[in-house]
Amino acid sequence: MTPSTVSVPRPTPAVLRCRNLEIRPGPMQALAGGRPFELTAREFQLLVALVERRNCVVARDELYRTVWERPMAYRDRSVDVFVCKLRLKLELASPGWVFIHTHIGIGYRFAPERTAIAPERPAIALERPAIALERTAITPERTAIN
Repeated sequence: MTPSTVSVPRPTPAVLRCRNLEIRPGPMQALAGGRPFELTAREFQLLVALVERRNCVVARDELYRTVWERPMAYRDRSVDVFVCKLRLKLELASPGWVFIHTHIGIGYRFAPERTAIAPERPAIALERPAIALERTAITPERTAIN
């Protein structure tokens, strides 16, 4: 192996800063405008992987190998699902900013951009809402076949 083909992993800095985001990989903390916001371990790893390659399009399979540490299975949508969740949390934590851009058929790019107007978003619950079921009484009139 020649020296030019050896891949040396670069160390992750103690703090990654990008616009109003601050990411602290050691304690796994993410802050937007100085306020912490909650991320799952996978979402945090995905955010770090994207921020370390900011302004570059990162292929979905590369993100999968980096975050899940194994090759991506055919038609696996895990990266897309986690990017969607991460995108939502970033937009809620830092309104008026778009951080993650989709490059269809390729992957994602982390490049913070201010939106012209902060969009008004309805409150979105991240958990499934309880569904109320109505009970309908079955009477002989309803079950009769005419």
